[in-house]
Amino acid sequence: MARKQSLLDQCLTPKSEIPGSLAFAISALTWVAVIAVWSILTYGGYMQDIFLPSPSAVTAAFFRLLEDGTLSQHIWASLQVVVIGFVISSIIAVPLGLLMGTFRVVQAGLEPLVNFIRYLPVTSFVPLFILWIGIGIEQRIMVIFFGTFFQQLVMIADVSRGVHKDLLNASYTLGASRRDALLHVLTPAALPGIIDTLRITMGWAWTYLVVAELVAASSGLGYISMKAMRGFQVDVIFLAIAIIGLLGLFTDLIFRVIRLRLVAWAN
Repeated sequence: MARKQSLLDQCLTPKSEIPGSLAFAISALTWVAVIAVWSILTYGGYMQDIFLPSPSAVTAAFFRLLEDGTLSQHIWASLQVVVIGFVISSIIAVPLGLLMGTFRVVQAGLEPLVNFIRYLPVTSFVPLFILWIGIGIEQRIMVIFFGTFFQQLVMIADVSRGVHKDLLNASYTLGASRRDALLHVLTPAALPGIIDTLRITMGWAWTYLVVAELVAASSGLGYISMKAMRGFQVDVIFLAIAIIGLLGLFTDLIFRVIRLRLVAWAN
């Protein structure tokens, strides 16, 4: 009885750890509950297939597209767009965000413009991107880039500003130059926050995928979703949504592993 009470206390205590087996069981039960409700609504006749397809219909759509070879092509096309757009954005945003959060002169020059642009809807720029870049993969990559870059910049700048100035002062006392303090003190201290920022904004990159493939695309998960909408193939739409979600979870897991390996001291 005491053990059960102790476990209950762990669950109800803020920021208290719980056993890994219990966390896994709760996560599994959540998914079981979602699928159970979904099955009741569809197989029980509470929702029509035109609005909510059954789990078996979505599974059948998966095997149908997998067998004809189109599913892997669409997944690869979307993966290319998201990864390339995200990597280009991160390569520019990480150093620029560190400078923006570290040097007041850089902040004064960039912050007003960045804060203005990051509130603009990405969808409104799609016609301009088509006009400027064309309708190839470059236009889709640009949508991902534009949707993530300015958010990354602001968040990384905030991470940089959060590094305590005493760390830099201590390094100066020990003889470090300003360059050494930036590269060997501030950047490692900000690295956990940078990785968390990249993990979060990677999720945003996946959410912009359908927008990127909305116009003039001939492949990708967003493309087959829009094509299925015109043909009232709701099972294919749900399949595309599910795959995007699974790919997002996979990339999130990658960043969690990277954080655990690179900055284990911050966990």
